[in-house]
This record gives sequence, structure tokens and C-alpha cells, in this order.
Amino acid sequence: MRIYDISVPITPGETPTYPGDPGLEVGAWSAIARGDRANVSVLNFGAHTGTHIDAPAHFIEGAPGISSLPLDALLGEARVVEIPSDADAVNESHVCPESLRGATRVLFKTRNSAFWEDPRGQFREDFAYVEPAAARSLVATGVRLVGFDYLSVEKFGSESFETHLALLSAGVVIVEGLDLRAVRAGLYELCCLPLRIAAGSGDGAPARAVLRTLD
Repeated sequence: MRIYDISVPITPGETPTYPGDPGLEVGAWSAIARGDRANVSVLNFGAHTGTHIDAPAHFIEGAPGISSLPLDALLGEARVVEIPSDADAVNESHVCPESLRGATRVLFKTRNSAFWEDPRGQFREDFAYVEPAAARSLVATGVRLVGFDYLSVEKFGSESFETHLALLSAGVVIVEGLDLRAVRAGLYELCCLPLRIAAGSGDGAPARAVLRTLD
């Protein structure tokens, strides 16, 4: 059995953030080196920083928030589907029944995964995305969770957010910001749990995501 940490490290100056989202700061509230009794860090960043989960409330007013997401959707068998490196988007041909093989949790490994080799805090506008038609097909096949290897499943610059709305309005959990560089296509066990943030709009939360081989 092997465990893969598919979470993106949260590091100021290195972890990219989506344009318009809050910046990333990690400071020392108290420090033993300064004579304090303990080290206590203070964190300041948005709910959609690094590896994170989108709740329906992210784009739908009054929809369920992060603290009410079904945990059984976030735990269990997941299929990693590798998309050809020359593809600019996940389209309907990539989500056919033959590719998904009945999976209800699907993680897409695209050319985006290479971006995590040396992020240096630079957001990449040219990331591959999930086409709205593919999102609707995923819903139709009964997928409950979609994972993606960059900070958004949506095409950069979209103003209609069709991909997000197609998935979230159907109750599909979206996990963004996955690092799938070391993971091959195939079936794994997924564990991906967000912080249980009960305040605010409930739009999303950072998460730690791991995959475990089944053999």
C-alpha cells in the first residue's frame, strides 16, 4: 500500500492564488525564539487557497455550505483519469463511460500538474479546464466528486461560470488545487476533508487530500 499526498503546500511567495482572491500570509503570533512559551502561527488567506473544496454556496446563494457537505462523498474509491498533455480542456470525449468505468469520484490529471514543479507564486492563466458540456456529462453519469489539478475547473476569464454551476447545482463536490504529478491513472482510495468552517457564507475551505493504493 502506498500513500500519495496530493495537497499543495501553503507557502507565502510560492503558492499561487487566483487573481482577485486574498493574498497569503503566515506569521508568528508568538515564538519561543522571542521568549514566548510556545510557537503559535497566525494564518491569513482565502478559503480557496491551495488545495480546497468548493461548496454549492460558492456560486449559488442560499445553497449548502462547506460544513454541511456529505462526508461520504469525500471518502472512498476514486478514479484518476489522465488527460493528454496537448488537451486544453477536459471535454465530453474524456468523460465517456469507458473512461470513468463507473467511478463516482473522478480526479483529472491534466497538463496543469506540471505547473506545480516550480510555481513561484505565479498564477497560470493558460491552465486546462473542464468544459461545461463535460461537467454536465459527469452529472448525468452520477459522479459525486470532481477533483482537478489547478485552482479552478472553470476556463480563465469565464463570466458565466457554467462548469461550476453545472456541478454545484447538482450537489457535486469540487476539489481544486490537487497535485497529481506523482500519481498514475487508475483506481485509488481518496481521503479529502475540508476545515469545518461554520462561519461566513460557507463557500469553501482548504483541505488535505491523500490517495492510497488499493493493493
